[in-house]
Amino acid sequence: MARVPVRALTLGVAEPHPLPPEVLESSAASLFDIADEVRAAGYDVQTVRFSTRPMLSDLAAWAGSAVLSYTADLQRRLDAFGIRFCSLGPALPNVAPGRAELLAEVIAGNPALSGSVMVATSEGGLDMRAVRAAARTMVRLGKQTSEGLGNFNFAALACVAPGGPFFPASYQGVATGRGARGLPATGAAPTITLALQGAGVIAAALEGGAELHDVTERVRDALLSAAGPVASLVEDAAAELGVAWGGTDLSPAPNGRDSIGAAMEQAGLGMLGSPGTLALAAAITAGIQGTTLLTCGYNGLMLPVMEDAVLAERWAQGAVGLDQLLAYSAVCGTGLDMVPFPGDSRADDLVGTICDVASLALRLHKPLSARLLPAPGKAAGDQTSFSSPYVVNTTVRPLRSAAEQSGKHPQ
Repeated sequence: MARVPVRALTLGVAEPHPLPPEVLESSAASLFDIADEVRAAGYDVQTVRFSTRPMLSDLAAWAGSAVLSYTADLQRRLDAFGIRFCSLGPALPNVAPGRAELLAEVIAGNPALSGSVMVATSEGGLDMRAVRAAARTMVRLGKQTSEGLGNFNFAALACVAPGGPFFPASYQGVATGRGARGLPATGAAPTITLALQGAGVIAAALEGGAELHDVTERVRDALLSAAGPVASLVEDAAAELGVAWGGTDLSPAPNGRDSIGAAMEQAGLGMLGSPGTLALAAAITAGIQGTTLLTCGYNGLMLPVMEDAVLAERWAQGAVGLDQLLAYSAVCGTGLDMVPFPGDSRADDLVGTICDVASLALRLHKPLSARLLPAPGKAAGDQTSFSSPYVVNTTVRPLRSAAEQSGKHPQ
């Protein structure tokens, strides 16, 4: 079997914002050294990333203009170090909604920076002020960034713990009970985590068809075989540099034609979205979560509509919609990821969808997120025209059922 591609090596930076230049420099050196070790072993490392503590909590006393000046400077420093991806963490529930919406300006002006809003926690439940702030931020990014692609770097999070490698949900050092606002004290070691483009691993495991009762074992064994060696390699390389090992998120990320949707259809249960899809999603996730590896993040089946050619096609066909994706989220990993919305969507149009995701996360005690992309100038039935190489274009679907749009109600 070919070596599994590494989607991301994510270095968690433990120091608080504002990050000193010397911290960025030493962190970049460690991250690139680890990536070089992995590449030397024959693995394709697609991205290297920084993940930080929640910036808006660390800089709570700063004026908005000062935050924007700092993030512009941070973007310049990241450019100088060759870091193209940096997550600034979520606006936490103690951050005022207006302050949370500052993330729209930060992301719009700085292509390397990602952020999020935490809309629900197991301790505090659903925070409607945060939900509305996240929805308004999505609408602003849809209008104020080129092609609305600022939303690629933003999500609403629910019950997402620190330490995962996937963006834009990744962040560091929260809820430890130490330091101001529950953030850890300074001086902690950086942490490295690993994310894989593992759709092909699932495809190989299910090749030729699989009985549902066999799926979990086949997926577990395939992931252990594919991910175990590279995880050990990263752990060893990190230890030599004094970087802590945080584990692997085994969520099998797709990339266009390297499709988790195609992998699922290979099982022989029919087209994605047909009866049995939820059962298959549950069986695959059980395999993902059944390895002996140290894991982190979502660690479940990942179904990003516009990052997967088959998922995008099934969405366009109407075989998969919001309701199905929400149902699958109950037994798999991420929530609603890379879902297109009409370009004229208002914040109120997004609130209910974010609440649905957050309520599932709370009820099921699992991390979920919503990354929704209003497509500028596109209405229901139109084809999206995003130019990003990371995006698979698809059809925009209506927000409401035909009965709701006509003002009629089902009998």
